[in-house]
Amino acid sequence: MSEFPVATTPAPGNMAVDWEMRVDFERLRQYRLDRVRQALVDHDLGALLLFETSNIRYSTATQIGYWAFNKGERWALITRAGRPKVWDFGSAAKAHRLQLPHMYDTENSVGGNTGLQGAIGPSTGLHARAVREIKAALEDAGVANEKLGVDIAETSVFLALQDAGLAVVDGQQAMMSAREIKSQDEIVLLTQACAMVDGVYHDIFEMLKPGVRESDVVALAHARLFQMGSEFVEAINSIAGERCSPHPHVFSDRLIRPGDQAYFDIIHVFNGYRTCYYRTFVVGRASQAQRDAFKKSREWMDSAIDLVKPGATTDQIANVWPRAEEFGFDDEMDAFGLQFGHGVGVGLHERPIISRLNSLDDPVEIKEGMVFALETYAPAADGRSAARIEEEVVVTADGCKVITLFPCEELMVANEY
Repeated sequence: MSEFPVATTPAPGNMAVDWEMRVDFERLRQYRLDRVRQALVDHDLGALLLFETSNIRYSTATQIGYWAFNKGERWALITRAGRPKVWDFGSAAKAHRLQLPHMYDTENSVGGNTGLQGAIGPSTGLHARAVREIKAALEDAGVANEKLGVDIAETSVFLALQDAGLAVVDGQQAMMSAREIKSQDEIVLLTQACAMVDGVYHDIFEMLKPGVRESDVVALAHARLFQMGSEFVEAINSIAGERCSPHPHVFSDRLIRPGDQAYFDIIHVFNGYRTCYYRTFVVGRASQAQRDAFKKSREWMDSAIDLVKPGATTDQIANVWPRAEEFGFDDEMDAFGLQFGHGVGVGLHERPIISRLNSLDDPVEIKEGMVFALETYAPAADGRSAARIEEEVVVTADGCKVITLFPCEELMVANEY
C-alpha cells in the first residue's frame, strides 16, 4: 500500500442513540425488501420461497439465532405486494408478532414444520401441509400460476412443490442479485463488524508467543467478539508453522513455536452482517523466506485493490493474480479460494466472486455499493510457511475504501527477540 488505510466509512458504535444518526433499521428493512421485489420483476418471478437463513433475514428481518442456521426448518414467501409471510419454528412465530408488530400478525407469522431434515418423515403429512399453505398464499396473491423461485430446499420439499403443480425455478440467482448492492446502513454495519475484528487482531498480536496453541487464539477471539457485541462467530481460522502450507482451513491444538509464521481468518456476524478478514504474523523472529512470502502476498493484494472501481470487471482483477501452477497447485480448481474475492453481506459468499476459476470466462461488472473481500496467499520458499492477507473494500464512485484497518503493510513480528 502506498499509505496507511484510514477510517473512511463510519463505525459509530453498537447501540442506537438519540443524539447521533447511526443505522436506521426501518430504512434498512425497507431497502432490502424493495431490492427483493425488484429482483422478482427482473427475474420474471411471481414469488420467492426462501429457506436459506441469510435470505430469510435479508427479506423479512427475522431471525431466531444461529442454532437454526440452514436447517431448513423455517421459510418465507415474498411476493410483489403485501407483507412477507414467515413460517417459523414453533413459538418463534409468536415472538415475531411481539417483536415487530408493525410487520407481523397471525396472518403472516405462523408456525411451520417440514420434518427437521428428514427426522419426521413425509408420511406424517407435514410436507404436504406446508405445500398446501404455500400454494394457498400464492393463490391469495394471484401468482399461483407464475414461476416460483426457490433458493435452497430439502429434496422432499422440492418434490412436494412440484407434485402440487407449482412452476418451481431457481430463485437463488434472484436473491444474489438483490443482495449485491449495499445500502448506507448495510455499509455501516459491515464497517462496524470489521472494527470489532480490528480490536481482536490487536489482542491476538499481543498474546502470540511460544507455547500458545492455535486453539487458544480461537478461544480469545470468540470471547472478545462476544464481549464487543457479536451475535455469532462463524469461524476462526488459526494456522501456524508447517500447517500454513497448504492451507488446511481448520484450527488445531498445535503449539506455536519460535519463528513460526501464523495466519488467522475471523468470520463473525454483527447485526446480521459478516466479516472475512485474514492477517499474518510471525512469532519471535522472521526469516527472509517468510518476509518474501508476505511481500508477494501484499503486492498481489495491492494490484487488485488498485483496479477496484465502478465499471471495472472481475476478470481484470483475477488477471493480476498468479496462475495456480505458479504457487504449487495443479489447476485453478485445486487452488480455488486462495487468490480469491467474494462479496460480503448477510452471507459470507455473495456477488461478486472473483477468481481465475470463474472470472476470466464469465466476468462480472464492479458496481458502486458493492462490498467484497479480496484474499491473497503466498507459500514461502522454506516449504512450510505462508502468508495470507485479506482486505474488505467498499466500492465508491471514484474507487474503493478499505474497511479492514489492522496494520498489514509489512510483516508484523510478535514478541520479537
